Amino acid sequence: MSRTAPSGGASADRDRTRIAIVGFSAAGLSAAETLRRSGFAGTLTVIGEEAHLPYDRPPLSKQILAAEWEPSRLFLRSAEHVQSLGLDLRLGVRATALGDHRVVLEDGGEVPFDALIIATGVRPRSLPGVGGHVMRTVDDALALRKRLRPGLRLIVVGAGFLGAECAAVARRLGCEVVLLEPAPVPLAHAVGPVVGGFLAQAHLDNGVDLRTGVAVSSVSDGGVLLADGTLVEGDEVLVAIGSLPNTDWLAGSGLTVSDGVVCDEYCAAAPDIYAAGDVARWHHPLFGVDLRVEHRTNAGEQGVAAARNLLGPGPGTPFAPIPYFWSDQYDLKIHAYGHLRLHDSVEMAEGSLAERRFLATFRRGERLVGALAVNMPPKAIRPYRQELLATT
Repeated sequence: MSRTAPSGGASADRDRTRIAIVGFSAAGLSAAETLRRSGFAGTLTVIGEEAHLPYDRPPLSKQILAAEWEPSRLFLRSAEHVQSLGLDLRLGVRATALGDHRVVLEDGGEVPFDALIIATGVRPRSLPGVGGHVMRTVDDALALRKRLRPGLRLIVVGAGFLGAECAAVARRLGCEVVLLEPAPVPLAHAVGPVVGGFLAQAHLDNGVDLRTGVAVSSVSDGGVLLADGTLVEGDEVLVAIGSLPNTDWLAGSGLTVSDGVVCDEYCAAAPDIYAAGDVARWHHPLFGVDLRVEHRTNAGEQGVAAARNLLGPGPGTPFAPIPYFWSDQYDLKIHAYGHLRLHDSVEMAEGSLAERRFLATFRRGERLVGALAVNMPPKAIRPYRQELLATT
């Protein structure tokens, strides 16, 4: 299946002297760098809600939370490098609306543009009540890090990869951890019940009080209230129940928004407007489905693709990467390629669950859609990436 680009390249012949990027994390940074490397010498305005320069987010739930790294190690580029890009940089300010070739800012200012890249990312989902932590920004990670200590009772709501990583770090720091998950098997929708059960057992083996099939109604400073009325008491609560694309500011803009900014295979959302990173929901021409991928690697690659296609000529090149993600939990090193959620069967290609070292393949019918390795050398999974490229 292929889509006609929403005129993403139709205005390639128009003079573009002003380009704006809303969002200055991995996707926004890679887009800005690509525009400059590709010869764009006009005004490049970059708007970032956080006051920080772009930094890496995956270490927040691992090295930063564990106090193994300080925040200075997170920055993707030096201040000198960012300065060398010659940006009209607006940090610590949020975009509130998108008009006709202009971005409206919360401080009342406006940024006119000839072309725009939306890279506003996502925000954590929340629960009713007061109190509780989330894990999205470096400030979030540092706030929870200050609280973790041996003997503290931490409740983690959500046993996805983010919640699982934080639970693992907290246990290593000597905290008591209660991990609450509404599904019968954590991550079964993504990795299947067998691999999901293996990851769940890792928490149990490390002393986590894992409770599945439970729903949380609200959060308070003293713990969480379950849907059945049970109060689970704790000293701190981390809510890790997924995220929402930052698209509220696009209301009334005319863009199609449905679990992200809807784009074609060229990352184009409308004439002169592209999207990249966690906020972009684009048509993946190899898998034949619309995807929104919240992975660090994808954000950087899509920022490059959106910038190149924006500059033209024509619609550009379809963005068709093989998604990749990784996770560290206890002694488990997890790597995966593909779109695992498409699978209807899982097979062990190498190793075994008992060995705590294996490579699982994910298929839809006869077609490979993904591969996941646990405690395997990187070279073991790379051939499956090549197979995905060849069979999709």
